[in-house]
Amino acid sequence: MESPAEMNPSFFLVILLGLSSAAYLLGKRRAFALAGPGKGSRRLHSRPGYYGMLTALWCIMPALLLFGGWLAFSDTLLTTLAMKTLPPDMQNLPPDQVNLLANDLHNLVAGHVAARDINPILQKAADQYIGFRRIGTAALGLIMGAAAILAAGMVYVRIRPEMRARNQVEKIVKIFLIGCSTLAIFTTIGIVLSVLFESIRFFGKVPISDFLFGLKWSPQIALRADQAGSSGAFGAVPVLAGTFMISSIALAVAVPIGLLSAIYLSEYAGPRVRTWAKPIMEILAGVPTVVYGFFAALVVAPFIRDIGALIGLNVSSESALAAGLVMGIMIIPFVSSLSDDVINAVPQAMRDGSYGLGATKSETIVNVIVPAALPGIVGGILLAASRAIGETMIVVMAAGLSANLTANPLQAVTTVTVQIVTLLVGDQEFDSPKTLAAFALGLLLFLVTLLLNVVALYIVRKYREEYE
Repeated sequence: MESPAEMNPSFFLVILLGLSSAAYLLGKRRAFALAGPGKGSRRLHSRPGYYGMLTALWCIMPALLLFGGWLAFSDTLLTTLAMKTLPPDMQNLPPDQVNLLANDLHNLVAGHVAARDINPILQKAADQYIGFRRIGTAALGLIMGAAAILAAGMVYVRIRPEMRARNQVEKIVKIFLIGCSTLAIFTTIGIVLSVLFESIRFFGKVPISDFLFGLKWSPQIALRADQAGSSGAFGAVPVLAGTFMISSIALAVAVPIGLLSAIYLSEYAGPRVRTWAKPIMEILAGVPTVVYGFFAALVVAPFIRDIGALIGLNVSSESALAAGLVMGIMIIPFVSSLSDDVINAVPQAMRDGSYGLGATKSETIVNVIVPAALPGIVGGILLAASRAIGETMIVVMAAGLSANLTANPLQAVTTVTVQIVTLLVGDQEFDSPKTLAAFALGLLLFLVTLLLNVVALYIVRKYREEYE
């Protein structure tokens, strides 16, 4: 059985949850007591639950801050303390060798090193690391508990009938929501900047004009200048064209089927049909993409090739059509489910008004319901398009890796995401143009999807103004 010093720090969250629950009950009980018997909450500024919630929030907030700080900085602190126990000659090594020692130390702590390969000096440092971690974990539990009890107690003794508990709770919740939004914004900015900086390094090696307008994609960089293929071709047009071709085929399959099925389920189908048809359709969204890839490679692609041979067409064993068709089947639920929800959200008064003017059911759907629901439908189509553009496994298994610039959907093509995965796999050095090209492709894909979002937002705003 583990001692408290060896407990997982996450176990403290369970204890903290129990303390906050107790704080809520105590704060609520004190509010009832201050209100007086038989008077309910008429003397209180806020409902009793707000007093309990305020006590619980102050119980949990300081402890969570301590817990987050421990998770963020404990490894660095413990590694520094453990490395200080090494002999001076090992501490004074160059920074890269010190980093290797720290990595070996972490492997020893995690038990990822065979017994015959253990360095006794590093093993001693690893034992020190584990000892420091036990002490730190125990101290963390005690400090978290003390902080939770102290903060909750301070709020508990300050509870008065005139205390604006609801205002304070809402202010804390508002600050929390603002923090979450800010975190999401900074995460997005960090992702964009990380891709942008690496793309700038790539454009320092390859002209941006060659990347944007080049018609050949062959990112092969040789290790020696006299080696074949020492100058690669980094034209992104074939990769982008393949992405658009496969995504267009997928949307040509998913949008009509998904939208028409949503209209049928929401306007024509009875409750019994709807209860089993919609869940079955949404199962498609839960099928792993590798299963779709197998289906495309083993069933759809050979079928298309055989049909093409019967009518005299030369169909590649891996084609954009096979990948696009299967991808379209995969994203049908994205269009259907969201469109069904927004169509059902159209007010019944609009339907009744259309019927009152003499319109038929089909005319009402075409002229009233679909335009009114168009912002949500466009959102569903955009989500499906993003899913299609970002798909990798189906393209690898059904469309291939060849970056061919062709308008023939019966030929093998590739997409941006497939090339990003291909470029980042292998032992190529990280600062080579071949590896940095993956970031340039990522930046290009980001700009394309951003443009799609802007167009969709324009459509949403236009029709929302007309039908609100």
